[in-house]
Amino acid sequence: MKMSSKLKSLVVLLIVINLCMFLHDSLSEYFLYANEREDDPWFTQRFDKAVEPFLTVEHKLSMHAFKWWKASTQLQPIERQSFDDYQTVVDALLKTFPAISKGAEPGPAERCRMCAVVGNSAHLKDSRYGHLIDIHDVVLRMNKSPIKGYEEDVGTKTTHRLMYPESATDLDNITHLVLLPFKIMDMVWLQKALTTGFKGETYQPVRANIQVNKSLVMVLNPGFIAYVHRVWLRRRSGYPSTGFLAVILALHMCEEVHVFGYGADRDRNWSHYWEKLKNPNLGTGLHYGKQEYYLIQKLADRKKIKLFKRRFTKS
Repeated sequence: MKMSSKLKSLVVLLIVINLCMFLHDSLSEYFLYANEREDDPWFTQRFDKAVEPFLTVEHKLSMHAFKWWKASTQLQPIERQSFDDYQTVVDALLKTFPAISKGAEPGPAERCRMCAVVGNSAHLKDSRYGHLIDIHDVVLRMNKSPIKGYEEDVGTKTTHRLMYPESATDLDNITHLVLLPFKIMDMVWLQKALTTGFKGETYQPVRANIQVNKSLVMVLNPGFIAYVHRVWLRRRSGYPSTGFLAVILALHMCEEVHVFGYGADRDRNWSHYWEKLKNPNLGTGLHYGKQEYYLIQKLADRKKIKLFKRRFTKS
């Protein structure tokens, strides 16, 4: 009987191991390099677990981070609101969206999930990565990047969409809106666009209302943006791009991060998978795109993320 029980236990153990490998074969690669994440000086000097990615009722923005946020984003130089004004706006947000007050960051168990960060690069065109993207637990997309008509290349699943007022779009009832606040006015817009309607504009006209699930609203902590700029980008460029913020955010949300759709095209233009830039000289605009992509490649080389580059299918 003892032998029979041991055999049964062994069979159950083997089934569980095989099932885990089938459902999550890439975890083996993660565990192989898990210790390197802690032992890699280059990474540990940059990755700060103590930084709170999302705005919560417990978080208090430091005056240092606030001054950087006000001075460095270069998006609204006429905005002359004070730190007290910022706190008033945050208090209004917390009252409007109770989910923010409870803290929207995934718990420890949820951080074991796989994240797919889907960029907007022309690298995704004809990639046929759609199915691979959709099997991830968390799928982050940026701004107005379209899905309809590009499903084979970009997938259909979205769990989090990062945006700011100038790039706002309606969302379905199961997708998190992650606001990237580059200025105080962005927070005012969010609170008004989901309640009474926003009247005004920032550096360009913005939507007065948007459709999203209010219980799934999240706001990136301005201190997190300052951390990415100061620690990861070493203060280069005015402020981090949405795409780069998404990659670093994913590192803080999940243990395993897969990145799709980043980098310039064959002609070294920063076109999108749905359009070619009308002005190729624009490059990455105010962002230091080459430095950001260099860091993403370095994260991939050091096996902190997996970077899926352009793959060509047979005609």
